[in-house]
Amino acid sequence: MKKLHSFLIRSFFPPFIATFFIAIFILLMQFLWKWVDELVGKGLEINIILKLIFYAAARFVPLALPIAMLIASLMTLGSLGEKHELAALKSSGISFKRTLFPLLLFTIVISYSSFLYSNYVLPVANLKNGTLLYDIQKKKPAINIREGEFYNEIDGYTIKVERKESESNKLFGILIYDHTTEQSNDKVIIAESGEMHITQDEKFLELTLYNGYSYVEVYGKERQKNFPHQRINFEKNIIRFDLKKFGLKRSDESIYKNHYSMMSVNQLNNSIDSLNTKLKERKQHFSESFTDKFNYNLENIKDSTIVEKSKRSETEILDFAINKVRSNKAIQKSNADDLRYRKSIINRHKIEWHRKFSLAFACIVLFIIGASLGSLIRKGGFGIPILVSIILFIIYHVISMMGEKAVKELSMLPYEGMWLANLVFLPFSIFLLYKTSTDSSLLDFSYYKQTILSVFRKS
Repeated sequence: MKKLHSFLIRSFFPPFIATFFIAIFILLMQFLWKWVDELVGKGLEINIILKLIFYAAARFVPLALPIAMLIASLMTLGSLGEKHELAALKSSGISFKRTLFPLLLFTIVISYSSFLYSNYVLPVANLKNGTLLYDIQKKKPAINIREGEFYNEIDGYTIKVERKESESNKLFGILIYDHTTEQSNDKVIIAESGEMHITQDEKFLELTLYNGYSYVEVYGKERQKNFPHQRINFEKNIIRFDLKKFGLKRSDESIYKNHYSMMSVNQLNNSIDSLNTKLKERKQHFSESFTDKFNYNLENIKDSTIVEKSKRSETEILDFAINKVRSNKAIQKSNADDLRYRKSIINRHKIEWHRKFSLAFACIVLFIIGASLGSLIRKGGFGIPILVSIILFIIYHVISMMGEKAVKELSMLPYEGMWLANLVFLPFSIFLLYKTSTDSSLLDFSYYKQTILSVFRKS
């Protein structure tokens, strides 16, 4: 039996690892495709790009594990069924459930590891990835001076070149407007040619100009004389541009650590309790402020048989009442929007709380479905198992996204929406496991017909 268990795990482990990394790669490509516009043209260093890819890949581990479980179980059991090894095990008295037992134990270990990862590692990965991605979005594009276009990304300067040699970084027909002074375009530099390169410390961009001249407007006492501007000729002139603003400025990660996607289960529990307390206080405050507007203390009214008639006309009184009702209606709408926003924030915290458990549990559910279908289909390899697995996981993911969206819109409770996909697939997995254990045909419609008829006969 030990040899059988080790054989099954050895058969299961390679496709599991392979499909896990394939799933990570596909999810990573989807991530890069989404953010490609923010990454291109920023002149990012290779180590920054590698960090971003590493942190992004770390984020997808909990989602990739259920995919890998589904595909690997379907491939492994399908291969065993295709080679008639499952039939040989059953003929020797080993049931399908006993065959599945070591793989199920392995899946439970992976499921628990997935939860630990989501609870302790994933918040750190989200923090690192989110902060780095935000900093990249805020980074200025790399210097890219195009022919015949004005370039004004360098603070204080506008540059235009007629022709550019990309390989040698040589420029021709250079026109530079200097805005570094308060007089805007009062300094203009024109040169026949130039060379552009970055200093060794990568802090400055040096632009060496050849055979040119500069115009400078003259102000102050000199302007009263007959010198409205000065022209300075040069054979060689070097201009240095500071590149500090083109570098990647890293944000303080502590600013974002209180975001719900960057918390563990205990931190989420504390945050949810705090938010619920504030929500109750807010409700109480709104209730008291609203009732105070319409509560009148009759004890303060003087006892008198003579009532003075109001000096205001009935129309004025009616207009005042209407305006007061409108004002109170607007205030209550604002209060309702505030409460709805606070509830949505609480729900987003609960979404992250339930996600850590639901994705871990999905490993077990999808493993049972994959193993049962593999035994029924009896096809291994990367053909039919991959196709069936993709269809099943797309259905699972769509249901999961629908549930999460409903929770965010306050249409469903958090535990209902986040466990919706598992609640749909769990009965299906039990049904498939039953059909496989009893050697029943999945598409035996006569069996379903007899079952339905027997139910109606009893009723």
